[in-house]
Amino acid sequence: MGNRLSKIYTRTGDDGTTGLGDGTRVPKDSARVEAYGTVDELNSAVGVLLAVPGIPESVVTCLTEVQHELFDMGGELCIPGHYVIKEAHVTRLEDALDGFNDALPPLKEFILPGGGPAAAACHLARTIARRAERRTWTLAREEAVSPEVLKYLNRLSDLLFVLARVLARHERGAEVLWHHDRSKPA
Repeated sequence: MGNRLSKIYTRTGDDGTTGLGDGTRVPKDSARVEAYGTVDELNSAVGVLLAVPGIPESVVTCLTEVQHELFDMGGELCIPGHYVIKEAHVTRLEDALDGFNDALPPLKEFILPGGGPAAAACHLARTIARRAERRTWTLAREEAVSPEVLKYLNRLSDLLFVLARVLARHERGAEVLWHHDRSKPA
């Protein structure tokens, strides 16, 4: 196991810089820090989702593995030239996505982010995944980023959308549908 933090504050970031995993110092708002910081935020949002009681075990198992992979991804993004996320990780997400989606009815309407505490938390995680993907694309325009990381974030947001549908049905029996023409009486 690597180093353990015994002292949490170091004061080294008081000048607006932070240390990357390879020891180099960069501005705290650099594209790289934005990318791995948003991946960390996404991992936290998945943790909030997993804290909701009563989530089906298949979802818990899937998202627990996602949390480990997001942690790995954060490390990859924190260390320039370090690669951890592989095509197999993307394939695993696609397989999970297909498995969860197969049990759902076809989507004929747009849905609103809601449907119960777990579904709402899943929608929030989905939007953070999209932001993490955008931040990582910004980094990829400046520095080398593994294409698997970009694919993974794209598939993960799709998976979180499908899981939000699964969780809404689990919690309330159906998704919350968007009504285009709300001026007509129901």
